[in-house]
Amino acid sequence: MRRMTTNEQHIPRRTMLCGTALAALGLTAAACSGPAEDDGGDSKREGPEGEIRLGAASAVPVGGAKLYAAEKVLVAQVKKDEFTAFSAVCTHQSNPLGGVEGKEASCPRHGSRFRVDSGEVTRGPATAPLRKLPVSVEKDGTLLVRPSA
Repeated sequence: MRRMTTNEQHIPRRTMLCGTALAALGLTAAACSGPAEDDGGDSKREGPEGEIRLGAASAVPVGGAKLYAAEKVLVAQVKKDEFTAFSAVCTHQSNPLGGVEGKEASCPRHGSRFRVDSGEVTRGPATAPLRKLPVSVEKDGTLLVRPSA
């Protein structure tokens, strides 16, 4: 049997294995989670890419908004024939918005809410507004969004 001197430290095997497992678990959790705070605007680049034809402009109520979830676009008709569009991706952690209630769109993940007419945050944790997108109405009455790069 080997004798330990006063300068040597003995770490029990069980302690070493538990420490290693906890470190691995921490790294896995960190890799799987999104950013804890707003990412300084990187998530604002998330959302639709390329030109998108959304359908009839008449589907968006005057004074209200419609969420095009599959296309990641939120369109509001502020006044008759005056449309504004936003990326429907929450600026908190890049999750898709889940719905529109009255004058607000919401993110189901952490509860952030945004004004449909301006994209401004009405309730956090998001602090950055939704990214505005150019929108127009084609001659045939179709909404067309041309996301900028």
